[in-house]
Amino acid sequence: MATLNRNGVNLYYEVEGEGPAILLTHGFGASSSMWRGQMDAFQDRYRIIAWDMRGHGNTDSPEDPADYSEPATLADIAAILDACGVESACVGGLSLGGYMSLAFNLAHPERTRALMLFDTGPGYNNPKGREGWNQFAIRRAEAFETRGLASLGESAEVKAARHRSADGLAKAARGMLTQRDARVIQSLTSIDKPTLVVTGADDKNFLAAHGYMSENIPGAMSFMIDDAGHAANIDQPEAFNAAVEAFLTSLDG
Repeated sequence: MATLNRNGVNLYYEVEGEGPAILLTHGFGASSSMWRGQMDAFQDRYRIIAWDMRGHGNTDSPEDPADYSEPATLADIAAILDACGVESACVGGLSLGGYMSLAFNLAHPERTRALMLFDTGPGYNNPKGREGWNQFAIRRAEAFETRGLASLGESAEVKAARHRSADGLAKAARGMLTQRDARVIQSLTSIDKPTLVVTGADDKNFLAAHGYMSENIPGAMSFMIDDAGHAANIDQPEAFNAAVEAFLTSLDG
């Protein structure tokens, strides 16, 4: 367990194991604790770094809404890699964390050894689709602003008890969950890093994105996990870890 102060914001992260670095980013409303099964499974051969995004878990929730953004998130990832002495890593994440992983590769390709994209999507080419997503994000923010952490609900990866600030989650929804443009989705065909795409077969909202990324990222390795929803790593840890193992072995080979 460690914290890094970046411009007055304390970022919480955990590091376990030794070997090639893997950095994992959770989804919106989740926290680094969702990666416990993967840290246990892979720390004997890899250095696993899991962190809490702004407004989430044990990371601070700054007052200024401008402190919640995609650029701030990408800078946080870079700063954590710096703090760990890591020049480049296999960068992965679930849902919002997967989107941020794609954005990190776009912004910092020299620091991205490989990509792992779990139950996530690359954004939208169609402005109407993006607007619909952003309206969803704003509704999430408004729910936190009116009902507090009770609006979070509970799922395999989301636990209200892991969080300290409904206000932080609301600001994260407005500043980090919303999307501004099509840069990320339009970068897929130019990705030149080994990429893993894994989605739960019951994660209906992300099945189309799974297919789109698998088809458009050159050489992507793709797995669909049966009997798993939006947190395939928790719903079916053995099958999920086997997919990750196959991918990591291909990198080492």
